[in-house]
Amino acid sequence: MIKTIIVDDEPDAIKNLKWELENFCNGIEVCDHFTSPEEAISAINHLRPDCIFLDIEMPEMDGFKLLERLKYRNFDLVITTAFDNYAIQAFKEHAVAYLLKPIDSDDLTAAVERVRLNKSNNDLGFELKKILESIAPKSDKVALPLLGKTIFVKIEDILYCKAEGNYTQVFIRENRKELISKKLKDVEELINSNAFFRTHKSYLANLNCIEELVSKEGPYLILENGVSIPVSRAKKSMLLELLNNRFG
Repeated sequence: MIKTIIVDDEPDAIKNLKWELENFCNGIEVCDHFTSPEEAISAINHLRPDCIFLDIEMPEMDGFKLLERLKYRNFDLVITTAFDNYAIQAFKEHAVAYLLKPIDSDDLTAAVERVRLNKSNNDLGFELKKILESIAPKSDKVALPLLGKTIFVKIEDILYCKAEGNYTQVFIRENRKELISKKLKDVEELINSNAFFRTHKSYLANLNCIEELVSKEGPYLILENGVSIPVSRAKKSMLLELLNNRFG
């Protein structure tokens, strides 16, 4: 089953697309839909759908801005729009299809088949990854590439990471910090640990190092070394849920 979320500021457009999917496309489940991009961001990160049908021109936030703010991006993107001038940018975002409204049923079916094929390939890749991990368990260290050398740091010793343009500051226990020539999103993929959460576009925090979550004047986190880490309002609800699941 393909889990799908629809994001469109027009309720009628959501209603029509949902009907088309349910009547012309087998094996697809619309698990949620949103007219508010802000609400959609939190849901996408939490529900982790296989596919998103995304409108571009929305008054609260355009579709491309929504994509920039997502933590979870492992889904197939289908653009649904009344405008034909976003195609190049859509495919830069690796959209599998660009559907013009009113959406043609045949085009929709073809887009879903593309998503279905990608999901099948991803499922096979996931099974292979599980087999490989069972043979070679993941190390508890991460390799950080510095100028002229690579250092190996225990993941549990990394307190937080901060974006510095195309670089990232990695803050480690015992007042140690390293500047590496990778963007924060690349460092997040490098660490690849459920203990880390992107609290803000510029910060990646180790949840195991949190001492306090301050709701007023922020919100923000206080880590074990006394450093304050900002939390964007869009991330607050998801962070609370993660912390409750982890420590509740």
